[in-house]
Order: sequence, then structure tokens, then C-alpha cells
Amino acid sequence: MRLFVCDHCGNTVYFENSRCEHCGHALGYLPRHNALVSLDAVDGGWVAPAIPGSRYIYCANAQHGACNWLIEAEDGGPVFCTACQHNETIPALDNPDNLTRWQVVERAKKRLMYSLLRLGLPLATRAEDPEHGLAFRFLADAESAPHVMTGHESGIITIALAEANDAERERRRTGMGEPYRTLLGHFRHEIGHHYWDLLVSGQPPEQRFRELFGDERADYGTALKTYYGNGAPAGWPATHISAYATAHPWEDFAETFAHYLHIVDTVEMAAAFGIRAKPRTGDESLALLPVSFDPYMAPDMAVIVDNWIPLASLLNNLNRAMGQADAYPFVLSQVVIGKLSFINDLVHQAPALEQLAALEATN
Repeated sequence: MRLFVCDHCGNTVYFENSRCEHCGHALGYLPRHNALVSLDAVDGGWVAPAIPGSRYIYCANAQHGACNWLIEAEDGGPVFCTACQHNETIPALDNPDNLTRWQVVERAKKRLMYSLLRLGLPLATRAEDPEHGLAFRFLADAESAPHVMTGHESGIITIALAEANDAERERRRTGMGEPYRTLLGHFRHEIGHHYWDLLVSGQPPEQRFRELFGDERADYGTALKTYYGNGAPAGWPATHISAYATAHPWEDFAETFAHYLHIVDTVEMAAAFGIRAKPRTGDESLALLPVSFDPYMAPDMAVIVDNWIPLASLLNNLNRAMGQADAYPFVLSQVVIGKLSFINDLVHQAPALEQLAALEATN
């Protein structure tokens, strides 16, 4: 994630802002330009002085305080933005708790969508691709039904609205023995399953995937039952990013995909702040030079990792100084770095493969 600036007054603003607190101008996000722009009202819509030539409206979900993304104003055009058009189901908003939690979920989803757009990954809607299009279901628990489970199936990602409650999410985190559990982490994990279906299954990278992650044809239900019954095998940190990644190759890929997004997005934010560090201990392995590249576009995962490891150490030590748990309680082994490199290669190939498929479809 990058930092943004109000183009009217020069004040630093943030991705979720819909108003500049310094000058009072309305703000909206234009995904095509990756820009958070100041707006002037005109003819029932908005214009962006920094990007002239178009008139915009806010996504329909702005009325609920759940979105600050913009759409070009067109007669009969879409009313939902690039991110919200993937929402299949949202909770009943006449319940104030549902509304508050959905707003929290949407903030996490927008950060996921930022990353997917930056990487140029395929983002077909369900209407465009009924079999594998991306759709989100945000579901609240019902008294007469089992608890909603977060998960993925054929492009449909379900997020349990209860996870937007900090106390409930922490209860689940400790109950399941997880060192890290966040809404954004859920989105990044489940989208990993989606892109395994699109980019790996039956595709040329499938054989390399099996060499690195294992054979996904192993029975999934049996594998999960074994994991929940016995836990992760001894020595798992040498080969997997998390204990849960050992459950099945699909989960290993999804966990690694999530960590890839964690790392790339955080390195981009470090670059936006110009963070540098030279530890007074003299430990050069923890020295952090200002990031001089775009991590979303970096073809070499080793370069990203070289920046990430000292940054993660800095984040963890700052958290400890505040009495908080480590921000990144994970270790990247060489095997895990190899898996991250596979995903970096995969996502950078995806835009070209999508264009090739589109060309083949027209011939």
C-alpha cells in the first residue's frame, strides 16, 4: 500500500479517507489511476481537477459508509465500483451491528482489491464467468443455523461477519492456536485458493507446484481430519510458512499466497515512508536501506525478501516495545522463500496469460 496526498492542499491522506481533514475537500479513489483524488461537485456528480475530462459518482455503497471508490458517471452505467461489483451477498443493514461489521469487512476487502489490481490479476465477475468468476458473500450468523464458516469454493469467497468483531476473532485465534488472524489475512488466504484454480490447476505451472507444495490430489477431507487430529508434523517451520500450511498442498499454497501479499504490500508502505534502518548493534543483516523499487512489479522475489526480513524484525521489535505481540510471527526458511518465488513468478505471468487467452478466444 502507498501513501496518498490531497492534490488540493498537499495534506497526507489515507486509502480509506473520503474527506481531507485539512481542507475539507471530498476524496475518492480511482482504481484505474491508483489515485485518491480531491473532488468538486458538479451537475449531481463530481469532477477531479487532478484528472480532468471525466465526471464521477461514488459507488452505491458509499451511502452506507462502506466505500470511497469512484465510477465514471454514465447513463445506464454501473452503480457499484470495481471492488463492490464482486459482492454477491451482504448482511441485512437494518441491524446496526451488521452495518458496523460490514464496514470493517469492506475496508479489508478494498486493501485486497488494491493488491490484485496492482498485480494485474484476472478479476472476472460472476456475470462474466459463471463458473469461476470472483464473488464475495459476507454472512452473519443466524440463531437457527450453524456458525458461518469463512472459506472458498469455485471463486465464491465467504467471510463470516463475526470475524469483524475483535473479541470474537481473538477468541477464534487463541482457540485454534494461531499466531496471526486478521480479516485482511482471511481475504488474502481465500483469494489464494481462487488463483490456484485459475492459474495452476490444469495449467503449465501445475507440475512445478506439485514439486514445491506436494500433490493436491491427496484426499482433502482426510488431510484436514489428520491435521486437526494430530497437528503439524515435527520440524514443519523448515518447509512451511505456518502450521496450517502443512494440512494439504492447497492450504500450503493459499497460506503462502497470503504471505506473499502481506510482504509485498508492507514493503510498498515502507517505501512510501522512506524507511531506513542501521541498527546500532552493527548487525548488517538487519540494516534496511530505503526501498528503491516497486515491490508489486519486482520480478525477483529474493530482492523483496532481502528488504522484508530486516523490516519484519523492525516491526516486531517496535511491537514488543509497545507490549504487543509480534506483527509478523513467522520465519522464512529457504524452502518457503522458494515457494514465495513460485507465486511471484506466477502472478507476474498472469496478465500476459490472460491477454493470450483473450486473443485465442477471439480467433
